[in-house]
Amino acid sequence: MNKIDRRTISLPTEQSDYIDRLVESGEYGSASEVVRAGIRALQQHDKAIENWLRTEVAETYDRVKAGTERLVPVDEVVAELNKRRHARDRQA
Repeated sequence: MNKIDRRTISLPTEQSDYIDRLVESGEYGSASEVVRAGIRALQQHDKAIENWLRTEVAETYDRVKAGTERLVPVDEVVAELNKRRHARDRQA
């Protein structure tokens, strides 16, 4: 079994109340289980972001550096989005 380290943390009342509600509902057996589940979710999120950065973002960056990726200036993107929004608003 893994070694257990004890920590003391401070939480805003809203988060503390949320933990209490999850335990009271029976969804979790203790506040520690809630915190562990939250940390696991954060680890999964961080891993997904890291994977996205290493694959999609890095590959796009490489294509931009190589000159094989078509770039659109941000002002053109904003102008096109505004044009589409105005057209949609006129139809409504």
